[in-house]
Amino acid sequence: MSDQILGVIPARYASTRLPGKPLALIGTKPMIQWTYHHASLSKSIHRLVVATDDKRIHDIVLGFGGESVLTSPDHPTGTDRIMEVAETYPNYGIIVNIQGDEPGMEANLIDGVVGLKTKYRNWEMTTAAVPFTSAEDPKDPNKVKVVFDNQGRANYFSRSPIPASFKADAKYFRHLGIYAYERDFLMNYNQLPASDWETVESLEQLRALQNGSTIGVYLSDKANLGVDSPADLEVVIAEFKRKGLIE
Repeated sequence: MSDQILGVIPARYASTRLPGKPLALIGTKPMIQWTYHHASLSKSIHRLVVATDDKRIHDIVLGFGGESVLTSPDHPTGTDRIMEVAETYPNYGIIVNIQGDEPGMEANLIDGVVGLKTKYRNWEMTTAAVPFTSAEDPKDPNKVKVVFDNQGRANYFSRSPIPASFKADAKYFRHLGIYAYERDFLMNYNQLPASDWETVESLEQLRALQNGSTIGVYLSDKANLGVDSPADLEVVIAEFKRKGLIE
């Protein structure tokens, strides 16, 4: 069981709401370069690789000195893309899936998720969550909710409000799409039986839960800004200007 940790950033060119998203400029640098730079500040990851099916992204990453692997364009999910890259790097015992559309990725978030995974090697996966803010609506199906036990193990993920309460003081936790996998579990993920939870919620991680696997949840105090649309990109650009990262 290797203690070496591989970080993988999946990056697809195709995007319904923002085509070519990884190459969208934030200041003078493409989004994928910002994501790679901030992820590389993690103290936990021993190697960082971009996984892309597009040569334009691949060449950009190599051009700024990053590491990139060209993957099959036929993968149905990001997990399949991660698995292909993991096969290329067999000496890493923990694989971390880092979202490519979070250019402000906090290294502390990566380290928290990885730290939980290394502490509990018998847990198949770890991920992250953040408390809902007062401005967020738990009824929004695009904000995935998670409940977890006192040991930090996920009980369920849902697009519906969980726990099912609309009291003013109810606590909701929003799931953040970062995962650390035990290598052997990841490489056999597609062998898990189909999950009706996964189908109903359209949440891939529920296949692991319904089949009895453990997903640890690292609780963060804030979320990274993600980019799904041109409007999101403008928000990120404004935030980077506020922080002095770009002019």
